Amino acid sequence: MSQAFAALQRLLPHHLLSRMVGRLARSEAPWIKRPFIHSFARIYQVKMAEAERPNLDGYQSFNDFFTRALQPAARPLDADPRALLCPADGTISQAGRIHEDRLLQAKGNSYSLRGLLGEDEAAFHGGAFVTVYLAPRDYHRVHLPAAGRLSSTTAIPGALFSVNARTEAAISDLFCRNERLVCRFETDFGPMLIVLVGAMIVASIETVWDGTPSPYTRIEHRRWNQSFDRGAEIGRFLLGSTVIVCCPPGVVELAPEATPGQAVKVGQRLGRLT
Repeated sequence: MSQAFAALQRLLPHHLLSRMVGRLARSEAPWIKRPFIHSFARIYQVKMAEAERPNLDGYQSFNDFFTRALQPAARPLDADPRALLCPADGTISQAGRIHEDRLLQAKGNSYSLRGLLGEDEAAFHGGAFVTVYLAPRDYHRVHLPAAGRLSSTTAIPGALFSVNARTEAAISDLFCRNERLVCRFETDFGPMLIVLVGAMIVASIETVWDGTPSPYTRIEHRRWNQSFDRGAEIGRFLLGSTVIVCCPPGVVELAPEATPGQAVKVGQRLGRLT
């Protein structure tokens, strides 16, 4: 079944489908946005009680609803200042060590860190990583696991395969194929990477420091010098996707509960900085 699903996706016009849905999602016409929002919230059982604006009719568009802010107390940060925080609501798909240049994508299926980042980052060989998958029902803003200074980003164009357990098992190098934004932060414990990976029907990846959302048409390296507090919002997805956090070796001990299949929320502990 996974191979058939993957084969079908290889035939689909990823970007065309995503941009068509994206146009509908941006519409402010009541006859488009209202049924779109209400049907989505019902089908995916979205918890609107957590939202800053709980009224479904109070959103200007589906995108406005999908990237909704939560109430300030909805996602408390772990009280331990040494805790490495979860960047997004979702499910851990994989977590563990970066074995030389390889990260685990699914059981028996790994991919290259260099392929993911578009360049060699030997400083992360032997380090720790956590991959968080965001389902459609999840809160879709991304937050910083530890205080840091954004030093650079690399926008990498690519395909938009669906990202879920079936495609992770069936499509090799999935995260190296899809559109993504690599964000490098300098922290008290050294460099930290946050990789935002696009997926099928994701109309864009957006960040708080740049008003230009994806799609990316070429590889683009940019330098930045902007500091963020621990737990600060750094970006958002329009529809579901994946966030990958990478840390250098010897700086974080992953929590026992940071295991594949574990549901997680922004602000909870993924590990402890050593």
